[in-house]
Amino acid sequence: MTSTEEPTRLSLRGRAVTGGSILDDAVIAFEGDRIVFVGTAEEFAHWPDSSSHPDVQLPSGATILPGLVDVHCHGAAGGDFPSGDAEAAARSINFLHASGTTTLLASLVTATRADMLSAATVLADFAEREVIAGIHAEGPFLSTVRCGAQDPSLLSAPDPAFVDELVAAARGQLRTMTYAPELAGSDALVEQLVSHGVLPSLGHTNADAATVTASLDVAVEELSSAGFDGYTERATVTHLFNGMPPMHHRSPGPVAACLEAAAAGKAVVELIADGVHLDPAIVRAMFVLLGPEAIVLVTDSMAATGLPDGQYTLGPQDVVVSDGAARLAEGNSLAGGTATMLDVVRSAVEGGVPLEQAVLSATSVPAELVGLTDEVGALGIGFSADAVIVDRHFRLLKVYRDGVELAPNRG
Repeated sequence: MTSTEEPTRLSLRGRAVTGGSILDDAVIAFEGDRIVFVGTAEEFAHWPDSSSHPDVQLPSGATILPGLVDVHCHGAAGGDFPSGDAEAAARSINFLHASGTTTLLASLVTATRADMLSAATVLADFAEREVIAGIHAEGPFLSTVRCGAQDPSLLSAPDPAFVDELVAAARGQLRTMTYAPELAGSDALVEQLVSHGVLPSLGHTNADAATVTASLDVAVEELSSAGFDGYTERATVTHLFNGMPPMHHRSPGPVAACLEAAAAGKAVVELIADGVHLDPAIVRAMFVLLGPEAIVLVTDSMAATGLPDGQYTLGPQDVVVSDGAARLAEGNSLAGGTATMLDVVRSAVEGGVPLEQAVLSATSVPAELVGLTDEVGALGIGFSADAVIVDRHFRLLKVYRDGVELAPNRG
């Protein structure tokens, strides 16, 4: 839009879900790339500028959600963020935006160090253009025992020099890194990451409960003392339950320690609520036990998202997708997900999670983690004009990003 053009004005009317609550018969008004009104239809009728914001016709029963936020995704639509292919990354990002994920971190996986640096450089370009919100590095400082789809031959103990190289390659756009706390040098890694403004996220670990608790305490202390943007006193956990041993009553392991930390307000846990990585009953139980403010819904999506079953890649690994489940071509490890964020929210709700809670964990909670509390993740005045509209069956109708309507990917 040039300086002489008038900003686009419009209003959306329907049930709105934001901030952990539901507003029936709401109106959300956009002006350019910002939200300028949120309230009831009756309040909108008395708003002085209502006549200059024409109504967008939505079907009866439509629900308006904030743009969804995914802090853990590796690609979609045939594109793989870890590949370092800019054209493929753009295709993935466009697909995800049009599927309702209007804000996302692009996730790397463990690869050769040269490949990770190259991919970070490519993705930094997208982040600097604000097409993505930053980069997440899942590796290479992970457990070989609980590596999942990560290549164990490329994993290592924390290496401060490589961290500095990766931060430099990402040009300040590295937002979070997954690490295993049992590795030698992990406490120093946490301190180093926080000093660079990178959020440490515990995961892919075979540690005992005591080691996990101690590491989370270190992360909380570092984040608190640094005045870190986002949850200043809470660490994060990469896809709880996945990439770690199951909880046992005589060997509680990482799961029990992470649950205790989350319940105490010290941690936020990711859940891949796609019906493949976690049973819906587990997802529902986590919301009951921890509450939505301690949960971030993520997809862990990979190149097959939005495409049929077949053969794909995740970084350097070959992956086969069958019945929507992605697994390594050699072995049986899950290798990312194939659901969109809207699919994940729908799955959580169908599993018994209240709609307003599932939406909160897919919008404002992850937005705050990446330092975008007052920018995205809510339908609020002054926020980015991002919205996802679904019908009464939770099927995608419309997507807006920065006030621009995108052609929706309805699957």
